[in-house]
Amino acid sequence: MNPKDKQTLQDLAKRYSELAALPVQAERRNRARDINDLRPRKPIVWLDEIPWHEMDIDGKLKLTCQDELARQAEWFFRVTLFRWEYIQADMVAEPYYPVWKAYTVSSMGIDIREHQLATDDENHIVSHSYHDQLDTMEKVAALREPLVTADAGLDARRMELAEDLFGGILPARLRGHYYYHAPWDVIPRYRGVMPIMLDLIDRPELLHATIRKFTDYGLSVMKQMEGLALLDSDVPSLHCTPGYVSGLAPSEGEPHTLKNMWFRTMAQMFTEISPGMTDEFDLQYSKPLAAECGYTYYGCCEALDNKIDLIKRAYPNLRKLGVPPRANVEACAEQIRGDYVYAHKPNPAHVSGTFDAEIVRSEIKRVVEACEKNGCAYEFVLKDISTVGYKPQNLINWVKTVMETVEENSAHV
Repeated sequence: MNPKDKQTLQDLAKRYSELAALPVQAERRNRARDINDLRPRKPIVWLDEIPWHEMDIDGKLKLTCQDELARQAEWFFRVTLFRWEYIQADMVAEPYYPVWKAYTVSSMGIDIREHQLATDDENHIVSHSYHDQLDTMEKVAALREPLVTADAGLDARRMELAEDLFGGILPARLRGHYYYHAPWDVIPRYRGVMPIMLDLIDRPELLHATIRKFTDYGLSVMKQMEGLALLDSDVPSLHCTPGYVSGLAPSEGEPHTLKNMWFRTMAQMFTEISPGMTDEFDLQYSKPLAAECGYTYYGCCEALDNKIDLIKRAYPNLRKLGVPPRANVEACAEQIRGDYVYAHKPNPAHVSGTFDAEIVRSEIKRVVEACEKNGCAYEFVLKDISTVGYKPQNLINWVKTVMETVEENSAHV
């Protein structure tokens, strides 16, 4: 690495280490852990899945390093420092530089075939039209079991580089992973959505064969990751929400197993599918995988108002439920109560064009009132932000409005 890149990273690491050492980091980490432990506190407010190509202010996100690994580290620091300055909310800066364990998962013998339409060449959020490649039993049967390969050598090189760069400034920490299981996000990429919707009625046996294959392979990947020591507990971020929680960490010196980690799952395309079909084609397949793990977090962008009872029965270790903006706030809070974390996803459309503080204030206040009336431990996570209309101020205003609304209306500290 050239001396200029090294100096840039060390300067950024010093700034990062100073904010990571602030007492507020521990307060937020503990509050997030209390919420995941089902102890109601003032809700955590987080942001994720941000359109960074629209967010730069005064060149603060511009990368200057030349080396590729240096640019990856530079992006980590610049994004974190930018968030802290402009859209901090309740973010937590950990007191180390994370090196995520490297691994690959081999193909199942099929590649995505699609057409894309984009309205912004800089945005990875585009429209997809997929070719149907799993429309027969023979094609499903031909899928191959994935092979997980860890790269301990790469981990060692990255750790050595980080320790060389940041020694005396910021410790490096090798981190593992939780398991993200979303087969109904993946299967449509090999078929498209409409063929699946039709086959729920016309060819249910084909869909059962398909989800069985993806379930078996998902369990295989989980077990392989466990065997390769790729897992981790108490992860800082669990698919855009705080992952801090008690009761998962192994005893000192013991390896991280599936029982020490979160299981993350969902069936986003099933919003308009009946509870019975959701149970038949999703819950009954994913629940054995969830049972391998410590806690389960279910749901993302799908409305679950009429399915929560089924989800509770499917996952005895359920700890967190995703509640999107299209869901009925009161109905979900009444069913979740104090038994699970109410993970509310505010509407990202409110930052995409003209910002209206009163609309945002009303949305957040309604959730606060419903959750505190029903004794919920809850959080706010603004995600799926495909655009802010190239107006970073929209997100800045959103954070200010939400933090004020929570402070004014929450009875908790």
